[in-house]
Amino acid sequence: MLHNKANAVAFSMPGGESSGVTRSRPIDLAHLSRQTMGDRGVEEEVLGLFLQQTQQVRERIAQSTPAERRLLAHQLLGSARGVGAFAIADCAAEIERQPDNLQAQRRLEVLIDEARDFVAGMCR
Repeated sequence: MLHNKANAVAFSMPGGESSGVTRSRPIDLAHLSRQTMGDRGVEEEVLGLFLQQTQQVRERIAQSTPAERRLLAHQLLGSARGVGAFAIADCAAEIERQPDNLQAQRRLEVLIDEARDFVAGMCR
């Protein structure tokens, strides 16, 4: 069992912590750690604020005007990059460019749900 865990770690981050950004998880924890200088308390606080923001965006984006969607997406884009939620950031950038793109809006909802589930799983 220990051997399998070692392989999982080795293959999930083949270059170690110096490897580049990973896009396989909803939140790149190595990136988040670098951003917070490894302070777990700050990481938890930042993730909590980020999840609040994503929930607010998720609730508001469908009912907002294109100009409001563009602003919501722009705000989310910066914070998503900051915490390492790169798929959310990419999707937000797409919505910022094309605020009427319903497919991107639906994808953003799914990505937000995945990030929330990922963080909830870490807290168990």
